Amino acid sequence: MDEERALYIVRAGEAGAIERVLRDYSDKKLCEGIFKVLVKDVPTTCQVSCLEVLRILSRDKKILVPVTTKENMQILLRLAKLNESDDSLEKVSEFPVIVESLKCLCNIVFNSQMAQQLSLELNLAAKLCNLLKKCKDRKFINDIKCFDLRLLFLLSLLHTDIRSQLRYELQGLPLLTQILESAFSIKWTDEYESAIDHNGPPLSPQETDCAIEALKALFNVTVDSWKVHKESDSHQFRVMAAVLRHCLLIVGPTEDKTEELHSNAVNLLSNVPVSCLDVLICPLTHEETAQEATTLDELPSEKTAAKETVLKNNTMVYNGMNMEAIHVLLNFMEKRIDKGSSYREGLTPVLSLLTECSRAHRNIRKFLKDQVLPPLRDVTNRPEVGSTVRNKLVRLMTHVDLGVKQIAAEFLFVLCKERVDSLLKYTGYGNAAGLLAARGLLAGGRGDNWYSEDEDTDTEEYKNAKPNINLITGHLEEPMPNPIDEMTEEQKEYEAMKLVNMLDKLSREELLKPMGLKPDGTITPLEEALNQYSVIEETSSDTD
Repeated sequence: MDEERALYIVRAGEAGAIERVLRDYSDKKLCEGIFKVLVKDVPTTCQVSCLEVLRILSRDKKILVPVTTKENMQILLRLAKLNESDDSLEKVSEFPVIVESLKCLCNIVFNSQMAQQLSLELNLAAKLCNLLKKCKDRKFINDIKCFDLRLLFLLSLLHTDIRSQLRYELQGLPLLTQILESAFSIKWTDEYESAIDHNGPPLSPQETDCAIEALKALFNVTVDSWKVHKESDSHQFRVMAAVLRHCLLIVGPTEDKTEELHSNAVNLLSNVPVSCLDVLICPLTHEETAQEATTLDELPSEKTAAKETVLKNNTMVYNGMNMEAIHVLLNFMEKRIDKGSSYREGLTPVLSLLTECSRAHRNIRKFLKDQVLPPLRDVTNRPEVGSTVRNKLVRLMTHVDLGVKQIAAEFLFVLCKERVDSLLKYTGYGNAAGLLAARGLLAGGRGDNWYSEDEDTDTEEYKNAKPNINLITGHLEEPMPNPIDEMTEEQKEYEAMKLVNMLDKLSREELLKPMGLKPDGTITPLEEALNQYSVIEETSSDTD
């Protein structure tokens, strides 16, 4: 707002408008004055104070419009050490100025479209990557790394062009992965395996914040990573997946921070090509194998038969493979279900990840099947009643959110190797009807994907109860007396015609539409389904 406009409003005399215009005008003048001070050679404490005030003012979009210029942006870039390509970060006294400058840039870029355009013109992404390289292995400047990463995340979020630049030109994928390695202090024991200290201290708050910002930036950089063709890309994604596996097995300073850290790791794993997710599990070492054999000897025979055990160091093992990371993902999923809200944002990413892992990797699917859908023994309760993971997932199959119920049903379907009969055994026909209708499998059969042919084994308890299980509800029901046994033939005919008339009335009033199955298993109006079957029969007769 210029001075003449401000004076005009003041002379008009409206109290509210006068207060508002004077506040905006004074804030704008204050911003301009701060930039004039920052150009000068003033003490560090003065620079920090000016930047703190500017950071607060930069939250207001109206104030930013007149002061967001190329010259002012360059002032902040200089103070943030983003202009000196060969200048090392040696003066500790300058660190507060760098951090405050980065904070101001975060606010300004987020709130100003002009600043976003200037960021492209000034090649800010490349400058941020250069600053990261200077401090990636130096833990005592975590605040600088954290806000550098946050600004990089904002730029890649607001500009798709910057995502491509980061991915290919600036080699953002290996750079940000190395930042994560540094934050987690990873020590590699093999190409894609890291040493895990289960008794080690949690991450510090600063390391956790840096890791979270790096994970968010990596998510933007890899958002279209399913288009992987080169072997070098495959290797880099496997390294990143191995780092994320390490991330899942460590904890932050608080439970909330741990959940936030793992949540961002799950989101990023969803971008990793599914063929590269095999590094989430790994064979046991010789020492762990010997320990597993000792532990198996101590377990009851029925537990040994399940090929699953917990070692003395809390390592989850299945079929000779370390399943710790998958077990963490499963527990994370259950916690998100128990929250009971924000399923689409909080639950669907981890459910989708586990579904794709199960579809592509046999050992992961078999482990999850063992954990989620163990052999049925007690079938007296409905599948959706209870507190097991299976009960919770079956309840989600009838959730009001279409996306949530679809992914929950798909996960269970994949665990059942996309076999309809196996799915119905664990869920009942009523809960599975939506998925089966969408997939054209109401008449039975199996999905399109291929799975190993190993057979499921039913328990003796299930075999004995199976003849009395209600296929619709999926649980054991005591035989009910047949109400028509006591009727005469005339009464049966009367009740049948009464039912026919009621259905006919509902159909004519279009309150109910009779449906039938087409030969391909999908639902269609009954008349159309009958016509298709008639055509098939006529064709068959002509052939004969």
